[in-house]
Amino acid sequence: MTADDSFGRLDDDDYPAYTMGRAAEMLGTTQGFLRAIGEARLITPLRSEGGHRRYSRYQLRIAARARELVDQGTPIEAACRIIILEDQLEEAQRINAEYRRAAESSAPPSSA
Repeated sequence: MTADDSFGRLDDDDYPAYTMGRAAEMLGTTQGFLRAIGEARLITPLRSEGGHRRYSRYQLRIAARARELVDQGTPIEAACRIIILEDQLEEAQRINAEYRRAAESSAPPSSA
């Protein structure tokens, strides 16, 4: 990958562009917090060739949500579970809406 290719990927929300130190700094938290939410399987940072954790902007948004909950007094494990369940609910609602649209488009017209 050339430098130009890497630069172009910075717009990609899933590109692991941030080191653990930089991610913690951006979130105003500690590296230990990032390790804890990783251990809780809220986010799984990618690893560089040297084994260092790298975070994407998408992962940082999730980590920021976890930090908000923890700052409000929610235990870190519970905060991670809440976010996972919120994400699952959002996905289920999206799928349900797709099924509903498909059913409505294939339904015969009503005679009024």
